[in-house]
Amino acid sequence: MASEFKNEPIKLFNDPSDAGKQKDAIAKVRASFGTEYPIIVGGEEIKAASTFGSVNPAKPTEVVGKFQKGDAQIAEKAMSAAATAFESWKKVPAKERAEVLFRAAQMMRERRFEFNALMILEIGKSWIEADADTAEAIDFMEYYAREALRYDEGMAVTPVAGEKNRCFYIPLGVGVVIPPWNFPNAILCGMTAASIVAGNTVILKPASDTPTIGYHVARLLMDAGLPAGVLNFITGPGSIAGEALVNHPKTRFITFTGSMEVGLGITEKASRRAGGQKWIKRVVAEMGGKDSIIVLDDADFEGAVSAVVASAFGFQGQKCSACSRVIVHEAIYDRFVDSVAEKTNALVVGNTEDQKSYMGPVSSASAEKKILEYIEIGKNEGRVVAGGGSHPLRESTGGYFVKPTVIADVDPKARISLEEIFGPVLAVIRAKDYDDALEIANNTDYGLTGAIWTSSRENWNRAVDEFHVGNLYWNRKCTGALVGGHPFGGFNMSGTDSKAGGRDYLGLLMQAKLVSETVR
Repeated sequence: MASEFKNEPIKLFNDPSDAGKQKDAIAKVRASFGTEYPIIVGGEEIKAASTFGSVNPAKPTEVVGKFQKGDAQIAEKAMSAAATAFESWKKVPAKERAEVLFRAAQMMRERRFEFNALMILEIGKSWIEADADTAEAIDFMEYYAREALRYDEGMAVTPVAGEKNRCFYIPLGVGVVIPPWNFPNAILCGMTAASIVAGNTVILKPASDTPTIGYHVARLLMDAGLPAGVLNFITGPGSIAGEALVNHPKTRFITFTGSMEVGLGITEKASRRAGGQKWIKRVVAEMGGKDSIIVLDDADFEGAVSAVVASAFGFQGQKCSACSRVIVHEAIYDRFVDSVAEKTNALVVGNTEDQKSYMGPVSSASAEKKILEYIEIGKNEGRVVAGGGSHPLRESTGGYFVKPTVIADVDPKARISLEEIFGPVLAVIRAKDYDDALEIANNTDYGLTGAIWTSSRENWNRAVDEFHVGNLYWNRKCTGALVGGHPFGGFNMSGTDSKAGGRDYLGLLMQAKLVSETVR
């Protein structure tokens, strides 16, 4: 019997021992820079005709790892291996599948500083953000292992006279897992682990900005006891997943986390029946947000300022849950703008190898270009009160450093108010009253996270009814969902209403079968 689930504690690195271990792990990962990694299909390591490099965004001349450019032929081989492995893996008892995840979770605990270091160096996470990512990956494995045991108990059914009825859950088949780069351990691990513990087999294609982390997570799961072919690891252009695998007739489901545009494209492709396809493909998509925090005039002022800045600029604002809009009651608006600007200007931007850096580089040259373009748009749509362009480190290091930027006096219908920027840019919007604030909060195509700062329970109760997001918080950040405690997923164009880290999630990766025996 598994013990009760508890979230993995996050390290704040106040302990000199932890700080020393993290420094050593960074040095160890740095010493491995330039390593070439294979594709893994059916347990076989494969080299492709060409490779691509994953770089350190703080210093893009540094190649973290070299990876294979997989093609349609390799994708077909992976599908064959996964389909073959499914025939035996689906018969493995849930308890044995769960044990693989329990072992993998313990292995990750033992290597947490190494996984942290990979994220610090390959995607620019700060030490605490990296450790929170690793802790969440551990949580997903522990939680989903327990959930597999719960689902294995089956569905309760109403007794019927003269019959013995059972309704139980069986796996779907081969899944294509397409995770994002921003939580390259936690979300990748969670999507993959959930699919596998439910009895499915998987073709995992990590984001091209973070394949090194993806490789090590895949290897850890394999080393924890997965048979060959249950997990297949492919790297290369997005078209491999978007075309060859998503369109494949043997693909049973796709789990995706990323942009709205890509998610909608996958959903559209998956809806078309391919030749020989026997089922409707299932898509589990998490597709971003344009998240707001409402601050009313009765709020804990300093607490709200701190929460907004942390929600907007943690990991450079590169979270689908990040606060990209703060909607402030006009009675405190001017004071709030000044305080947020002051606190934002005090943030330490630097290479996240240094423990003191709160913000690091953004993920890539293309992300940097997009963010800077939106800042220029914002200069015409509002008043820049903090940041406003590239950070001086951009010139001295070549890294993709952008100043944390606050733009005040933004119209609710402005582009920077409605479009997902996915970077360190915060729009501040004035609200006449609470009615106005709620109307603004609901005016985007998304509905992922939100928060309200108020001392009034009556205001909170109204937000519960009227603030249309999947994860709503009172007097705290709108980021930092915990597995089990805050099942995560949103409404509208934020995705398919799945709740990662919640009790419904494994059900999306299974199907229920009813068997009825006549009793004579």
